[in-house]
Amino acid sequence: MALTRRKFLKMCSGLALTAGFSQVLIPEVYRALTAAAGGKPTVIWLEGMNCSGCSVSLLNSVHPDIKKVLMEIISLEFHPNLMAASGGLALSVYEDAIKNKKGEYLLIIEGSIPTKSGKYCEIGEKDGEGIPMGEWVTRLGDSAKSIIAVGQCAAYGGIPAAAGNYTGAVGVQEYLKKPVINIPGCPPHPDWMMGTISHVLLFGMPELDLYGRPKMFFGKCIHDNCERRRDYDKNKFAKHFSEEGCLYELGCKGPVTYADCPQRLWNNRVSWCVQSGAGCRGCTEPGWPDKFSPLF
Repeated sequence: MALTRRKFLKMCSGLALTAGFSQVLIPEVYRALTAAAGGKPTVIWLEGMNCSGCSVSLLNSVHPDIKKVLMEIISLEFHPNLMAASGGLALSVYEDAIKNKKGEYLLIIEGSIPTKSGKYCEIGEKDGEGIPMGEWVTRLGDSAKSIIAVGQCAAYGGIPAAAGNYTGAVGVQEYLKKPVINIPGCPPHPDWMMGTISHVLLFGMPELDLYGRPKMFFGKCIHDNCERRRDYDKNKFAKHFSEEGCLYELGCKGPVTYADCPQRLWNNRVSWCVQSGAGCRGCTEPGWPDKFSPLF
């Protein structure tokens, strides 16, 4: 039986607590992706002002192993940290995509975009002058089939856009003024990235919330599903991080943050921020980190 969108969404957002999306991706979704991919859809990965933590998070996907994704499902033709090519040879991939693959490739952008003049985040050069990242974002974005902003920096500006920055950094959607799929988080969970990419390849654009986030991953308030919610309801608040009780009075941002961290967990379902005793930072919300400072 073919994998339906209904069943796919159920696997993404209605999971039993014993399995994350990347675990159930094998074998059913993986088979569907392999069949649907056929000619291996081209994926172009563009990095801006970031720490590469989103790429590292994606590479931590357990199932399917990222090697299978890169070798058997998609054709990742440009990724600054993974490819062997450099210089003009590497940048020729961008030019080829713009010229010969209009409307055919998936553009993934990691990192925010500087808008102020200066030698900020230049990618390659032309006639001896550096090429601003914004120029690549515009040209590649105009030709892409779909655009996914991966991580808080690409989605909403993130740390590079925080108060005191000199670059005028902004997120992809604010820069392009066009629809973008936002997968926020610092970093985003590998399931969020794998699940969104899979949905785009299998079914097209996923249902998004007001801030451009896929509802299948960002449709629930963390506070409503937190294991310490019962302490909040009983007015039992921790005074120190080592104590039992709700962490709200210590700065936990769970009541105003939307993501499925309590059910999905991190590091191959080991723990998550609140379970580890740190409290939620609110890193999937627009305006982070300034809007949520101080964090504790």
